[in-house]
Amino acid sequence: MSWFTVEHVVLGTYLVILLTLALYGFHRSMLVWLYFKNKRADPQPLSLFSPKPRVTIQLPLFNEMYVAARLLDSISEIDYPHHLLEIQVLDDSTDETQNICKQKVAQLAATGLDIVYIHRVDRSGFKAGALANGLKTSKGEFIMVFDADFLPTPDVVEKTVHFFTDEKVGMVQVRWDHVNRDYSRLTELQAMMLDGHFVIEHTARYRSGRFFNFNGTAGIWRRSAIDDAGGWSHDTLTEDMDLSYRAQLKGWNFIYLKDVVSPAELPVEMNAFKSQQFRWAKGSIQVAKKLLPQILRSKVSFSVKLEAFFHLTNNFAYPLLLLMSMLLLPNLLLRARHGWREVLVIDLPLFFGTTLSVVSFYITSQREIQRDWRATIKRLPLMMSLGIGLCVNQTRAVFEALFGGNSGEFVRTPKHGVVRKFEGWTAKKYRGAKTVVPWVEVTFAIYFGVATVLAAFAGHWISMPFLILFAMGFGYVGVLSLHQTR
Repeated sequence: MSWFTVEHVVLGTYLVILLTLALYGFHRSMLVWLYFKNKRADPQPLSLFSPKPRVTIQLPLFNEMYVAARLLDSISEIDYPHHLLEIQVLDDSTDETQNICKQKVAQLAATGLDIVYIHRVDRSGFKAGALANGLKTSKGEFIMVFDADFLPTPDVVEKTVHFFTDEKVGMVQVRWDHVNRDYSRLTELQAMMLDGHFVIEHTARYRSGRFFNFNGTAGIWRRSAIDDAGGWSHDTLTEDMDLSYRAQLKGWNFIYLKDVVSPAELPVEMNAFKSQQFRWAKGSIQVAKKLLPQILRSKVSFSVKLEAFFHLTNNFAYPLLLLMSMLLLPNLLLRARHGWREVLVIDLPLFFGTTLSVVSFYITSQREIQRDWRATIKRLPLMMSLGIGLCVNQTRAVFEALFGGNSGEFVRTPKHGVVRKFEGWTAKKYRGAKTVVPWVEVTFAIYFGVATVLAAFAGHWISMPFLILFAMGFGYVGVLSLHQTR
């Protein structure tokens, strides 16, 4: 292959990737526009139940010794008639969590609360299997789910159940809040990322009539909707997203309540955070493989199909971003022969279009929940770096989803029960998995450090901010992963 051909392949591939990423950035901007267009369309229940229905709350647990008792204490304070409330502690644990839960369940049962402890020894189907097993003996017409790291508010059932007076409603989801948002820089960045999803994405999709998904926790289902959609399935790692799309394809309506919040604990360890992000990315691609053809063939509107495509394929942006990052330095060296007209005409608008979509997305989400948007601006570069630094981890997830033979093991995110800054976690039992990924991330950080130096010597000042952003991202994620592994 001649140098001329290699040059054009490199530049062409680079620009195609950049254009594709810009398209996903444009979609993010469209969600912001849909959010503001439908901002005042606050959902209200058709009426109030009288008498109130029976509700089952399912609590799926697996080795949660630091947060299990806290969860059960919060559940016991839910303000709903006790004779209409059933609590299922679905504990698949293999450690001290079993005894903690048994003792707490006995204590709460003595107060008159209808609470049962259900333990499985095989953990088949993981979380989906535990939820399906609990349904076999559940008494409630409506099923609410909380993960171990949540602290539901007393009024959460009362604020959600009445939306089911509309017989077409199959699920109601509330917004996540974060009890340890200010614990560390990492938790601050995670909170911003999740706020963008829950404030902008969910609200825009729901209020504009698009499909959105149950988030696996802090939501309540109509039991008949679960059954009608085929029940919980464990052939993907995101059983919540899978069931959500199947139910909506069956015609069930979903409700999202942005102004009803349920607090939860964020991972404080980088490796635990990466494990969580890996599972979400792999699961979403698995759902895309499983359901996207069916969605595109269905009779739903084009706008619903288009949004489902972007939603389910969004994680493809990670391998594209990783490949683009590897092409940045060759692109710089090749462009040095031609001057900067192409950069100013093509690259720069696409780069800034993608970047500005991220900026507007997260600033809007923080302003809408009355947080200081000026502090958000200060954190944005590091948050964007964190997203870049996750590329290796998430690319691995995407490829495993595309080419793996089965769904894989559901690896739960370690929780340590830490909220305040002075509380430590390093002596706690649970840890994120050790992999070679941090070493690859550090290698990329060195690569971009070298690229930044070369760009400075060559006078490519326009590229410097982006190169620094990539170096920071891979360095932050890789070094912190290695440090915390120690």
